[in-house]
Amino acid sequence: MSRARGPAPTVFAKLVRQGRSGWVSGGVTWGRLNPFEGYADPHVRVLREIHAVYKAQDMVPRDEKVIDLARFDTLHLWTMLDEALRVGVTLANADYHPAELCLDVTSDGGMVVTPVVRVEGQGPVAVVRFLGAGHGLVYVSQEELDETGSADECRIGLAKLAKPAPKSLQDMVLGSHQLQIPVSGRARFVDRYYPRLRHTAEFVSTDGSFTPPRISGPVLRLNASYRDEHELDLDWEWLYRIGASELRAPLDAEPEAYRDAGAEREILTRLAREPVARTLRDIDTMRFTTQELPQVEQLPGVEVEIIGVKPDYREVGTVRIGVATEDVSDKTDWFDLTVTITADGRTVPFMDVFLALTRDEMYLLMPDGAYFSLQKPELRTLHRLIAEARGLHDQTSDSVRISRFQAGLWDDLVNIGVVGHQADAWRKQVGGLLDEVPEYGVPGGLDARLRPYQLDGFRWLAFLWENDLGGILADDMGLGKTLQTLALICHAAADAPFLVVAPTSVVTTWQTEAAAFAPGLRVVTVSDTLRHKDLASLVAGADVVLTSYTLMRLDYDRYSKVRWAGMVLDEAQVVKNHQSKVHQCARKMPAPFKLAITGTPMENNLMELWSLLSITAPGLFPSPVRFQQYYARRIERTGDPGLLHQLRRRIRPLVKRRTKDQVATDLPPKQEQVLQVDLHPKHRKVYQTHLQRERLRILGMVRDMNANRFTIFQSLTKLRQLSLHPALVDDTHADLPCAKIDALLDQVHEVVAGGHRALVFSQFTSFLSLVRSRLDVPYCYLDGSTRNRDKVVQRFKDGAAPVFLISLKAGGFGLNLTEADYCFLLDPWWNPATEAQAVDRTHRIGQARAVMVYRLIAKDTIEEKVMALKSKKAELFTSVLDEGDMFGAGLDAEDIRELLS
Repeated sequence: MSRARGPAPTVFAKLVRQGRSGWVSGGVTWGRLNPFEGYADPHVRVLREIHAVYKAQDMVPRDEKVIDLARFDTLHLWTMLDEALRVGVTLANADYHPAELCLDVTSDGGMVVTPVVRVEGQGPVAVVRFLGAGHGLVYVSQEELDETGSADECRIGLAKLAKPAPKSLQDMVLGSHQLQIPVSGRARFVDRYYPRLRHTAEFVSTDGSFTPPRISGPVLRLNASYRDEHELDLDWEWLYRIGASELRAPLDAEPEAYRDAGAEREILTRLAREPVARTLRDIDTMRFTTQELPQVEQLPGVEVEIIGVKPDYREVGTVRIGVATEDVSDKTDWFDLTVTITADGRTVPFMDVFLALTRDEMYLLMPDGAYFSLQKPELRTLHRLIAEARGLHDQTSDSVRISRFQAGLWDDLVNIGVVGHQADAWRKQVGGLLDEVPEYGVPGGLDARLRPYQLDGFRWLAFLWENDLGGILADDMGLGKTLQTLALICHAAADAPFLVVAPTSVVTTWQTEAAAFAPGLRVVTVSDTLRHKDLASLVAGADVVLTSYTLMRLDYDRYSKVRWAGMVLDEAQVVKNHQSKVHQCARKMPAPFKLAITGTPMENNLMELWSLLSITAPGLFPSPVRFQQYYARRIERTGDPGLLHQLRRRIRPLVKRRTKDQVATDLPPKQEQVLQVDLHPKHRKVYQTHLQRERLRILGMVRDMNANRFTIFQSLTKLRQLSLHPALVDDTHADLPCAKIDALLDQVHEVVAGGHRALVFSQFTSFLSLVRSRLDVPYCYLDGSTRNRDKVVQRFKDGAAPVFLISLKAGGFGLNLTEADYCFLLDPWWNPATEAQAVDRTHRIGQARAVMVYRLIAKDTIEEKVMALKSKKAELFTSVLDEGDMFGAGLDAEDIRELLS
C-alpha cells in the first residue's frame, strides 16, 4: 500500500503478488482475480468481498488497479481486513493496529484538553487522515516523522478506532488543536460537555490534574407542586447526577449523548400510567395523593419531590344527614327544606354536596383535606328527591321548597331516615294521607248507607277538607262519587256554601241525588247567566250552589267574589286543557278546598292529569313546563318504569281511584264482544277510492303534525264516516246498502224479543239519523240538540221504548240507565275513556243483570286500526292510575301512519 502525494492525502490499496525479487503488481488487478491462476481460494474470496463493497459505495468508475480506502464509509472495512489477515493475506508497506482516541486533560491553571491518538504497540504517532466517518485513521510514527521531516517519507499505518471520532474531534487532531478552558469554566465543562464527550473519547490526565466524575444512571423525577384549593401540578423529568451536580431533561426533550435510552424505557414500564404533565384539582388531587403517589414513591428508579405543603387527606369516620322544615307562609302552603350534613361534627354546606352528587362524583372533599364517600344510599336518595323538588319548580335560587301537597315526596324523605324533625303543621296536614285517615263518622244528615269503599272515600275526602288540601276522586263510573261528595258536604257543615260545577246535563242529577241522599241540604241551582243579579243574595243561606261550567266561566267575576266553603268540579275532564278559559277560571277561583270528580282524569296524555292537579293541589307540580319536561315527555316517549313508579307515588296521596273490579264485587258481570262487519261490495269500492286519496294526502302532511293537525284529523274523520256509510260524506251514495245497520237491526230484534233493553251509541248524529230511519221498534233519542233531555231519559227509564239511541258526546256522563242491559257501540273512538263512560251508563251500581257490550267494527277499514290504537291509549290510563305494567304514548305521526297502513 502507498500514500498518494497531494494536499489532501488519500490512501490507495492495490494488489501485489510475490515475485522472484519481492512483491510485484504485474498482471494483478482488483477486477481480475481468479483462483485458477494459482491464488488461494480464501485469499480470492475475501479480496473479492473488499472490492465488491468498494464498488457498491463508489458509484464513479475507477481504475481497477487501486481502490481508495478513504471512501469506505462502513465499519465493515475493518472486519474484512481482519479476515484477510487471518486467512494469510499479507499487508505490504503498511502497519495495521487497533487504536483509540483519547482526550488528555492537563492543567495550566485552567484546563487544557488535547486530543491524543494511541496506537496499540506503537509510540507516539502523527495522524495523517481519518477514514470514512471517523471509524479509522492513517498514521505515521512521530519519531520517524521528526527524522524525515515529511510524512511522505514515512511508513504508514492503518488503525481501527474503538469509537468513531466525530468531525469536531477529527479537526482537532488533524489541526493539532487544544481546548483551553479557564478556571471559571471548569464546572460548566464538567457538567455540560464531559457527559457528552465521554461517549466519543476516553478521558485521561497525564499530569493527574483531572479525575472524570461519576455519572449515575437515569432517575425519573416527579415534581409534585401543591397549591391552594387542592390544586396539584405534576411535572416529570429525567435526572442524571454528574459528580456533585445534577443534569435534568424534560421527558419530551431530544435524547442527549449522556442519556441511557434503554434504562429510561425500563423505568417507564414500571409506571401504572403514562407520565404526562397535568394539573389536578379537588377530588382528583386527593385520589392521586392517597392512592397513586404512595405507589410511585416505592418504584425503583423514581424519585418524588414535594413542592409546597401536601394536605393531610383523610376519610371522615361519621357522616350525619338531617332534614327539617320551616313554615314560610301564613297558611303553611309551602315549607323550606333545611338540609344539614355534618362530617365528624363539622357542618358541610349542602349545596356543595348536592352539586357534587349532580356531577356524579364519588367523594366530597373539604378544605382541610377531610373527605367522605358520596355513594351512601341515603345521600343518593336525598339527591334524587331534592333534584325532583327543584326540577318541578320554576326557580333559580339555591333554596329548596316543598309544598304541603307533596306528601309522597316528604314520605320518601322520612323513609330514608334523614329527617331530624318534622314541622307540626306538616304532620297535622299530611300525616293522614301517608298513614291512616281518621275514622270520621258518617254525618247524620246523610240519608244513605255507604258501602265500605264509599265510606273509605268519604273519610279521605273529610281529611282533605279538614286540612284544606284538595284532591281528585277518580273512581270508576257508577261507584257513587256524587254520594261520597254529598257525605263530605254534610260532614263539613260549613258556614259558607259549596260551589258544585258540572256539565249542564249533570246539574239535574245533582239536584236529584241531593234531594234523595241529603234532604237536609239547601241546594240552589244557577241555571242562567247572572246578568244584573246579585249572586251573593241569590245563594245566601245555601249549603250547595249548583252551576254549569259555561255559566261559571261567563260569570267568573261574580262567582269569584262569593265566599265559598269549597269548590267541587264534577266530570272534571271538562277542564283537562290547562290553556282553556274554563280551566283558568277554575284554577283561580278563590276557595280553600277544591275537589275534582271524574272517572277519567286522564284521557289522552299526562298533561290532562296535571291540569286537574294544578286546580286541586297547586303545589304538587307547580309548573306545567317543568312537569312536561320532568315527567310527561320522558314517560310518554320511553315508558321509563322507574319514573312512572315515582309519579304514581307522588299523586297517590291526592288521587283516590277504585275500579269496579276492585270494590264493586256485587256488580253483575260485563261481557264485551267485537262484531266484525263486512262492507257491501259497492260500499267497499267507494271506501277504497277515498282511502287511497286520503292516505296520499295525510302522509304528505304528517311530518309536521302541529301545523297540519286539524286537516289530518278532518281526513281521518272522513275515513271513519266512510266506514259507517258513504252517505255521511256524499249524499249521492244514500241508496248504497249499509251492512253495519243491517247487523245492528238483527241484534236489536233479538234483544227486544228477549225482553231486554239496549243503549246504542255513535260518535256521529248523522249516522244515528240513518239508524232511526230504518229502526222498526220503539226508541228514544238523545244528542246535544235535545232540549227536553230529562223527559227523554225518563221515558226510556219508564219502559216506553226498549232502545235508546244516544250520541256518544251527549251520553258520556250524567246518565244512570241501569234499566238497559245491552250496549251497542256503532263506531270505535281512539279515546277508550269516552267509550268506558258510555258503557258505564248501564254497568253501574243498581244494575242487577249481566251487561252485554257489542262493538260493531267494519272489517278491513280504519276502524280496525282505531281499535288497536284505543288499546294503546287504555294502557296509558291504566299504567298511571291503576298501576298497570304497560304504557302507551299519545297520538303521534307514527300512529297516523299505522291508521293508514
